[in-house]
Amino acid sequence: MELDTMVTGPGPVTVRRGLPGGAERRAAEMYWNAFGRKLGPALNPPDKAVSFIAAHLNTDRAVCALLDGQLVGLAGYQLGGRALTGGSASAVLREYGHLRGLPRLLLLALFERHPAPGQLVMDGIAVDPGVRGRGVGSLLIEEVTAVAAEQHCREVRLDVIDTNPRARALYERRGFTAVRTERTPYLRGLLGFSAVTTMRRAVGTRGAEEL
Repeated sequence: MELDTMVTGPGPVTVRRGLPGGAERRAAEMYWNAFGRKLGPALNPPDKAVSFIAAHLNTDRAVCALLDGQLVGLAGYQLGGRALTGGSASAVLREYGHLRGLPRLLLLALFERHPAPGQLVMDGIAVDPGVRGRGVGSLLIEEVTAVAAEQHCREVRLDVIDTNPRARALYERRGFTAVRTERTPYLRGLLGFSAVTTMRRAVGTRGAEEL
């Protein structure tokens, strides 16, 4: 699905923590546009998926980029057992029914990532196409890293799939290094990717663009 609006204003992009009031639907649409290919088998059809995501966002686990007051980018992070995208197993079963919900829960379990002690897990970045190339992703990463520092975390961890080289290149520029790759060729036909690389960045380090 396409975003309802695209923003291309000339003003400065600002970053804040948490979602602005009333932005849940747009945040869910952006998240789905970024990750719907991966999450589709578990949450399709798209309209239902976006509504489900919007209804179960933990808005205090978001870092947002705003242009003229409108949401143009967001990054989620997992800390203290809570991530940006929520929704319990019972919520999935209520929404999709037990017969269709149980296999969806199995697929969602494939995406679960839990932080080790001293880690903050970043769930990914979504940026409106109209503002790409303006450093929005870098701003979001640095703000998430600032959250990690305030929470006394030693490092930020994330996962990137093999079909998203643009995201991996951004992470590498911002100081992340790959530590392991999990190859899952059996998932390519179902989810569209066959490998997931875990990357880490120590809190307190800077991206290559700043060095």
